[in-house]
Amino acid sequence: MSDVIENRVEKSGLINLDLNELVPKGIRSVLDVKDFMFEGVMIREKHFRELVEQHDWEQYQGHFVGITCSVDAIIPLWVYMILGSKLEPFADLIIRGNKAHIEGALLRRAIEQINVEEYRGKKVIVKGCGGSIPESAYIAIVSSLQKVVQSLMFGEACSTVPVYKSTN
Repeated sequence: MSDVIENRVEKSGLINLDLNELVPKGIRSVLDVKDFMFEGVMIREKHFRELVEQHDWEQYQGHFVGITCSVDAIIPLWVYMILGSKLEPFADLIIRGNKAHIEGALLRRAIEQINVEEYRGKKVIVKGCGGSIPESAYIAIVSSLQKVVQSLMFGEACSTVPVYKSTN
């Protein structure tokens, strides 16, 4: 019997892909439309524009920003456009949504930048433990890699769930 420990996972050619490693570092901020509403219940254009002009937009320099509304109100679309316009010179990402939506958008952007050719014909395991990866990222990675991989699995090397296997 040999005393050499063999890494069978490494020899198998399996590639482990941890979506947590794709999450960019940076500050996530949520801008609430409620803070720009008249008496916290409605948008009045003049009042809204006054508050927008008084707001410190530079505080969002380099942030990933989600614009949301935490109260049940009808928000004209131009409100989001104006807020986006003010954030544009400062924020690195602007979306409509909360922190979870920001994470999803960041991961989608990171997944779109993956060089899928590195995975062509390979067996890939998408790590499924740890972190707080949104479900949308798992859907995005399938859409991105399924076209090129030999097989796509979810989990850990010791316990995977088959997701896709090429018929070629």
